[in-house]
Amino acid sequence: MIMTWQTGLAGFLAGLLISIVTSPAGVSGAVFLLPVQLSVLHVPNPAVTPTNLLFNVVSGPGALARYRRNGQLTGPLARLMIAGSVPGVVLGAVVRVFAIPGPRTFRLVAAAVLLPLGLWLCARALRPAAVDRPALSRRTILGLSLATGTVGGVYGIGGGSILGPILAGRGTPMTRIAPAALASTFVTSIAGAATYGVLALTTDGDVAPHWPLGLLCGAGGLVGGYLGARLQPRLPEKSLRLLLGALATALAVLYLVQGLTP
Repeated sequence: MIMTWQTGLAGFLAGLLISIVTSPAGVSGAVFLLPVQLSVLHVPNPAVTPTNLLFNVVSGPGALARYRRNGQLTGPLARLMIAGSVPGVVLGAVVRVFAIPGPRTFRLVAAAVLLPLGLWLCARALRPAAVDRPALSRRTILGLSLATGTVGGVYGIGGGSILGPILAGRGTPMTRIAPAALASTFVTSIAGAATYGVLALTTDGDVAPHWPLGLLCGAGGLVGGYLGARLQPRLPEKSLRLLLGALATALAVLYLVQGLTP
């Protein structure tokens, strides 16, 4: 892939704008950056996944710095999510390279994961009388982190962006979910990007990340993530849950259409 200055600028702006919208809900901008990379920036498969993970590594500190300044990175939730997601994302990287290299299957798998999560969270956010279920146990969070980390390694978004909607639907406040999910995404993306780097040394094809584009997208996400995290305390809980569900649903529909189109 040959990158022009127009492609680099488009990547920077995409990372900036997407991260402003997604970081208040605890979702990495990589969730929506991936279709931009596939359809607009034309990053080849499966290199698009490690490029997305590289974006997370560069962009993550922006939002995390703001959340730390707000005192929102305390508590065990982030540590539990990281402990389960790191081995999961390594496994997901192996699955992505050897079992799901093509873009069509990849999009259908992503849609199957995100669509039910998004619809469930939107339904709960739109029902004012709905009572949140009891919070999940530490063991359950650890197990879910492993599962969602594996999916996140395949998808290129870490694991926090998938586990976030589950925790929100169970009643965990968004002020706890957002910083923990982004911290998990940041750490697991480092592990995932490193795994893809090792696989690139032993596997043929476009496995390594596209470094210039990933860095430029990440630079935009670094600024956008900080701005989005700054907005988060000013947004109502119900709106954040609805935003998180709507983002997951919209992305799932997009991938479903793309995956089913010849």
